Amino acid sequence: MPPIRSSSIPAAVIEHKSDFLRTLAERGYIHQQTDAARLDELALSSIVTAYIGFDATADSLHVGSLVQIMLLRHLQQTGHRPIVLMGGGTTKVGDPSGRDETRQLLTDDQINANIAGIREIFGHYLRFDDSPTGALMVNNDDWLSGLQYIPFLRDIGRHFSINRMLTMDSVKLRLDREQPLTFLEFNYMILQGYDFVELNKRYSCTLQMGGSDQWGNILQGVELGRRVREQELFGLTSPLITTASGAKMGKTASGAVWLNAKRLSAYDYWQFWRNTEDGDVGRFLRMFTDLPMAEIARLEQLQGADINEAKKILATEATRLCHGDAAARGALETAAKAFTGAAADGLPTMTLGSGAQILIVDVIVALGMAASKGEARRLIVQGGVKLNDQPVQSATARVSGADLDGQGMARLAVGKKRHGLIKGG
Repeated sequence: MPPIRSSSIPAAVIEHKSDFLRTLAERGYIHQQTDAARLDELALSSIVTAYIGFDATADSLHVGSLVQIMLLRHLQQTGHRPIVLMGGGTTKVGDPSGRDETRQLLTDDQINANIAGIREIFGHYLRFDDSPTGALMVNNDDWLSGLQYIPFLRDIGRHFSINRMLTMDSVKLRLDREQPLTFLEFNYMILQGYDFVELNKRYSCTLQMGGSDQWGNILQGVELGRRVREQELFGLTSPLITTASGAKMGKTASGAVWLNAKRLSAYDYWQFWRNTEDGDVGRFLRMFTDLPMAEIARLEQLQGADINEAKKILATEATRLCHGDAAARGALETAAKAFTGAAADGLPTMTLGSGAQILIVDVIVALGMAASKGEARRLIVQGGVKLNDQPVQSATARVSGADLDGQGMARLAVGKKRHGLIKGG
């Protein structure tokens, strides 16, 4: 059996012929891939079925999963079939990748409820129908929970080398930090590899995609498919996304940026993207919107105050994909009202009496932007609170009439998700 050929050439300089890989390359999605030329040839001549797995550890995905969702979206838009693999079975094991400790084990009812919440999100990004390129959502619990242990070890486990498994980043991280790695978690990569084989058998799936931290697991699945089914399978990963300042994408002082409106309002989601760092605007327009590349090229040339217009477009387009057109327009209108001092529907507002001075900690709690004064103080100390776009430096800082603008308003922001108004009485 020939060895797997992985591409070490930057995707931007490979001359892709298929719309699928050309789109991924020009928008910055490709980090590594196996046999790039052969996959490009297949994508040019036939419909490629590809999948990405998502474990059901919560009832919503967050922005950290958005690159993977967009990969599936572009796959479908360029004429191929995406599979959303819900990890109803693997969630019972827990992916050790990128973690220092074992995940909390969930019950079947909790996992099923989480899958229901996640299913709503994908309805905004993918088209689910019976056409050749219609998206599928499947649950790996359908085949994993029915496996017989001894036959599985004989038929599948014998293809995995313990020596190689110990070199995987997800394992080395735990061992190097002397953190416990359970035998249950150690099996995760075997189950993930088996998922690829099962999806190939059931749906002719030939490509697994995922984040760069999944590269080792993906290679295991590619190899397993060739050994067990003698199938030509492929893998592709996207880069780890960090902001221009080096922070992990989607992490804020006030927590994860959820994609489900029940977890995070469309307005707060819009504000997250509106607060993108200047150096990230062009890259995020390419990765998280459907805007044409020519329009993105124009927007990323904007400088100074003009770049704020590009940020508003980024925020509106990203929110449109996640929450729909009406919610995106509503968020834009609410933000416009807030920044012109008009009444802003949907924003918590408090009135500042004439001559009054109020601790910003008290304002944060009163507006429901923190659960307690202690939490509010911690947010300030961590640099997560701004008054009129300026960081609040002290937990004893106060807001007064001097902070109100010409319209008698002051804007308070906690992290990148929570916003409120203070108006003069």
